[in-house]
Amino acid sequence: MEKQIKEIIVVNFKSIFGLEIQDDLIQFQETKKEFQGDLTLVLFPLIKLLRTSPIEVGQKIGDFLKNNISSIRDFNVVSGFLNIVLSENYWIDSLNEIERNVSYGYVDQDSKSTIMVEYSSPNTNKPLHLGHLRNNFLGYSVSEILKANGYKVIKTQIVNDRGIHICKSMVAWNNFSPLNEKGEKETPENTGVKGDKLVGKYYVEFEKHLNVEIDSIISSWKSGDFQGFNKEIITEYTRLIKSINKEDGKSISKIDSKIEDLARSNSSLMFEAKEMLRKWENKDPEVYLLWSKMNGWVYAGFDITYKSMGVDFDKIYYESDTFILGKDLVFEGLKNGVFYKKNDGSVWIDLSEYGLDQKLVLRSDGTAVYVTQDVGTAVDRYRDYIDLDRIVYTVGNEQDYHFKVLFLILEKLGYTWAKKCFHLSYGMVDLPTGKMKSREGTIVDADELIEDVINNAKEITQERGHIGDMNDDEKNELFHLIGMGGLKYYLLKVDPKKRMMFNPEDSIELNGNTGPFIQYTHARIKSMLRKVNHFDQIKYVSILSEEKEIIKQLLKFPSVIKEAGENYSPALIANYTYELVKSYNSFYQAIPILIEKNLEIKNMRLVLSKNVAKVIYLAMRLLGVQVPERM
Repeated sequence: MEKQIKEIIVVNFKSIFGLEIQDDLIQFQETKKEFQGDLTLVLFPLIKLLRTSPIEVGQKIGDFLKNNISSIRDFNVVSGFLNIVLSENYWIDSLNEIERNVSYGYVDQDSKSTIMVEYSSPNTNKPLHLGHLRNNFLGYSVSEILKANGYKVIKTQIVNDRGIHICKSMVAWNNFSPLNEKGEKETPENTGVKGDKLVGKYYVEFEKHLNVEIDSIISSWKSGDFQGFNKEIITEYTRLIKSINKEDGKSISKIDSKIEDLARSNSSLMFEAKEMLRKWENKDPEVYLLWSKMNGWVYAGFDITYKSMGVDFDKIYYESDTFILGKDLVFEGLKNGVFYKKNDGSVWIDLSEYGLDQKLVLRSDGTAVYVTQDVGTAVDRYRDYIDLDRIVYTVGNEQDYHFKVLFLILEKLGYTWAKKCFHLSYGMVDLPTGKMKSREGTIVDADELIEDVINNAKEITQERGHIGDMNDDEKNELFHLIGMGGLKYYLLKVDPKKRMMFNPEDSIELNGNTGPFIQYTHARIKSMLRKVNHFDQIKYVSILSEEKEIIKQLLKFPSVIKEAGENYSPALIANYTYELVKSYNSFYQAIPILIEKNLEIKNMRLVLSKNVAKVIYLAMRLLGVQVPERM
């Protein structure tokens, strides 16, 4: 209706007022509850243009609209607002139109350009955790929302399968894995431990042993024992120690950290990890074999977790492939003056003109850094998909600086598409117990969390006692559906930009703004609809304000999908659905449906209910959440 009103005003504005206008001057807002009306036209931009009274402008436009649009029954002007009253027939026609459209609110698939959405992108040195859950659910949901807006979407991830962190797990497994009675080191097969968890265990083991070595090194330095360390290290340690006496407590803490970093970087374990990385990049057969074996364990573990999450990917990239292209692009850029080389052989780019600093792109030993491989990955993707319009990177906000640097490097290398790349920066997930730390092994494991919420869903569902006639498979499927629905909804209902506190017990509550609350409403409607045989097209009947309110909510759905796509925000879909469900539940409690004696009114209410369930299904599908037929 807004579109129709806007078009007719713009086309006829000159005949009414003697001036032509642009459509951006026609602005709408929701009618305030204290006034009669279904839609409000904001008159202030027009009043300013015409330099006449609000009453005169509103009266002329209102009269014209009422005489030319049959769906407009009445209007009133309050200050600078034209409140428009729509006919009951308009609401019935709208509901019939919604009923006819199976994919209501969705734009025709693949009718727009191609967008790649990157999400998950884990490291192969640890299992997926709570932070990965928000990342995966957000990236998957944004992909589905963009599809619903008509875009062709490629869901992808870049697996961080190389680098010093990977080598840490490899070194630790080599050095610290116990041998079984057959003389075998630990593997997923002989321990029964999921592959990603086993490798993650050795990442933590590396840090534990490294911290012991760091403490030993610092203790030796304090006692004056510098055996095995060169003059540069001794000089730097001495300088740091002398500076302590000149600083306050806060600065002393920073100096202690610098001493710890000095010991860390010169420890035997870190040397071994760096040497392993160098050998890997030089294709050392023994190192490469170990790397392939341990990564294979991790991939098998990831696949199990992704299946539980209900997410998938169209294309997977691996840093071990793309970092080589990244290095080649750096060498090319070095020739063209985009980068420069320091005396130690390291390669940098100066971004100070953009308010950033100098950024390392190749280490002095020739090994690549993260941004180098990300450059290679981006270029590789545009070569693979020649119709690719833009890439959306779903990565936490601690990487904001990284993506500013990445996009600028790509632009300086001459890739104009870099201006369209977008970092979907989201806030971290906090816990009541504090921040997760993977080095210390204090992460919230994704598999364990999924298992917990499903078990919680099982408990609350069994307590309600409506599943007695289901078999065990049906029950387990329902428990999984409710638990995962609650978890996904909880992590997606918050604006992506905001940091959030996660409480798993709150996620599966049956009341309030939760996934199970919405799922239960869908199941309730479906249960009611199973009790009737069929529906007819709605005839023109008198409708109540509660019914009109629900139709209004349903009519918002296409614009909510559009806005969610423009803002990459599943939270808009989640909170819209919650408001729709609240309105419907109020209606359901107050207005008779199955016992309504007037068959035409009863039919209208059943069709209304059916389409609320349809929109719940379509909306929750965009969040990756399934809704049950029974619950």
